[in-house]
Amino acid sequence: MTVSAPVTDAREARPAPSPAVRRDWALDEVRVLFESPFSDLLFRAQQVHRTHFDPNEVQVSTLLSIKTGRCPEDCKYCPQSVRWNTGLEEEELLPVEVVRAAARKAKAAGSERFCMGAAWRRPRDRQIDQVIELLQVVREEGLETCMTLGMLTASQADRLKQAGLDYYNHNLDTSPEYYGDIITTRTFEDRLETLAHVREAGMKVCCGGIVGMGEARADRIGMLAQLAGLPEHPQSVPINLLVRVPGTPLEDTERLDPLEFVRTIAVARILMPASRVRLSAGREDMSEELQALCFMAGANSIFYGEKLLTTGNPDAEADLRLFEKLGINQDKTRTEAT
Repeated sequence: MTVSAPVTDAREARPAPSPAVRRDWALDEVRVLFESPFSDLLFRAQQVHRTHFDPNEVQVSTLLSIKTGRCPEDCKYCPQSVRWNTGLEEEELLPVEVVRAAARKAKAAGSERFCMGAAWRRPRDRQIDQVIELLQVVREEGLETCMTLGMLTASQADRLKQAGLDYYNHNLDTSPEYYGDIITTRTFEDRLETLAHVREAGMKVCCGGIVGMGEARADRIGMLAQLAGLPEHPQSVPINLLVRVPGTPLEDTERLDPLEFVRTIAVARILMPASRVRLSAGREDMSEELQALCFMAGANSIFYGEKLLTTGNPDAEADLRLFEKLGINQDKTRTEAT
């Protein structure tokens, strides 16, 4: 009697994806990833993720607005723009002791990195002096540091590096093609120039974008291809889901399909396998199930705290409960308890 060989699904016979870091992804390759069957895409993202990271570990950061409002830019998503009437309460640069207290609170809640944002188009040199003082007090608390202050000159980037800044955040926001529909007061090339100054100064780069701003899938593809095509992949890649703030031009934008957001996370993980992919703005409106899918898709960083600059965010206790349900950071929790 002849015994037939077992039938093997062709997809099961495919070799595991290469873990190599590439910076030459073509738009068509990224498009194919986005259009993959959902389960296949998540499976591949998980394979890549497990090659580079512990799949049950999520890095935690805290973000504080150190100077709020009156930004001259016209970013249509941002409540801090002076052009939109959002009812935002403006604040001058925070005092040193306020920042120190916030850093201590963040560390006690489990944050590893403390990020500070100031609503400037481009800081003046005297403002760099002021933020360096804030940087020093956060470093004294034993936290990694990150800042987002707007566009930087090469000399300003050098000064921040010399002062000990670990990361600088400057997002691309969206694809080059859709960019002009969202922002007109600075160019896409301006953003690339600041990122170049940050890299050349020797700081780590935090750079991602925002989805759900009315862009097409082609723009999400283009944004991720741009990020993956930078001279070095950003060490942190925040993926923000638009927070539709009343008073901004995007307040009535149609919500992005949640599964499309998960696809964006998964493709980011595949394209930038060694980067931290951060669930950033928009988590307050995400269900636990959606966040769990994002972690499965390769997200491995979040912001703790009730606010992200000026918009809402789940509180730390809610995040800890979710982590416990999902078995995230449990080894770290047990170590801290002993």
